[in-house]
Amino acid sequence: MANKKTDTLVVGGGQAGIAMSEHLSENGVEHVVLEKNRVAEAWRSGRWDSLVANGPAWHDRFPNLEFSKCGADEFAGKDCVADYLEEYAAMIKSPLRTGVEVTKAKRSADGSSFLVDTSDGTYEVQNIVAATGAFQCPVVPPIVPKEAAVEQIHSFHYRNPEQLPEGAVLVVGAGSSGAQIADELNRSGRKTFLSVGPHDRPPRAYRGRDFVWWLGVLGLWDVAAQKPGTEHVTISVSGAYGGQTMDFRRLGGEGVTLMGLTEGYEEGVLTFRDDLQANVAGGDANYHEMLDLADAYVKRTGIDLPEEPQAREQFPDPDCLTNPLRALDLAKEGISTIIWATGFRQDFSWMEFNTFDEKGAPRHQRGVSKEPGVYFLGLPWQSRRGSTFIWGVWHDAKHVADQIQIRKSYLNYQSS
Repeated sequence: MANKKTDTLVVGGGQAGIAMSEHLSENGVEHVVLEKNRVAEAWRSGRWDSLVANGPAWHDRFPNLEFSKCGADEFAGKDCVADYLEEYAAMIKSPLRTGVEVTKAKRSADGSSFLVDTSDGTYEVQNIVAATGAFQCPVVPPIVPKEAAVEQIHSFHYRNPEQLPEGAVLVVGAGSSGAQIADELNRSGRKTFLSVGPHDRPPRAYRGRDFVWWLGVLGLWDVAAQKPGTEHVTISVSGAYGGQTMDFRRLGGEGVTLMGLTEGYEEGVLTFRDDLQANVAGGDANYHEMLDLADAYVKRTGIDLPEEPQAREQFPDPDCLTNPLRALDLAKEGISTIIWATGFRQDFSWMEFNTFDEKGAPRHQRGVSKEPGVYFLGLPWQSRRGSTFIWGVWHDAKHVADQIQIRKSYLNYQSS
């Protein structure tokens, strides 16, 4: 069978692949987008039922299309986001093929092109864009043995409280996913425990503006890199229940038992670091830093936004914060399920190129790799803080598409 040929192959049909397709089309670059499942599959099957976007619809979207199924200030549900991405792909007439899995990509024998093996034959292309996103392979730390008498799932596989066996639930991880899932479980009547690590927790809104607006006017979406030492600090924010500040003191006061970072396991007993108070204090500091930056901006610019002194009021310390548990006997507490909200790792094992570091992370400059013709899109902090958001990946895609076009123009040069 003859190889299928196109200039550029985009692997992944989520928000990154669709954004990439739009900009390649605008640059006149022939391309194909391959998606092994459905468009925006992760939004449909890799999220829990009640999940909503962490930013309001006016902000978390591509520039050229508004959400048609929710209001501008609402937080779009997961299926609404997936429908939006499908609608966008149709609007731009993306050459997107679903149900086609990419299994291997390598240079041709003479080095003039790439050969990409797929479930539908081999493609021969000049450029490859890995647009498979930041959330590929769920990570579960090897702390509790698989044979332990407790159900263990990753947050990727959590859907709703009813899917879980009866009993109490331990959620490990206090980023947006872990905090929201713990909140939902507690509201459903489940006895809930939450292991809290280092985190940022911005105000959901302040002085009448959502925190995404504040990050915009303060220029913080465009910060190019994380502060040293904060690479493993997650962000805890929520659009659930109409949008609210994620406050761990509130959760503790409502019945969630908070512990520090999960550390070890032996004979049915989990142990935790003595860092809960420090982790909560770190989140508080981040929260107040945002309020201070916002107040300073209002004072400096004279913008008319109402003061909000109640935003600095603090919930009382729950007993679990004042006297944190260091150990938890799972059976004694009736814990039947552990949900690991512990993040993801990327998988580029299908790419046979020397453009990865010792940990398997791509070596790149704003998505342009060290391997000529190989590009990445949708990576965390690819160019800025906002790179993994829908609007952020759109801007990163424009840069990558422009680099592909620039390289193409150089390769087409002929000396006079």
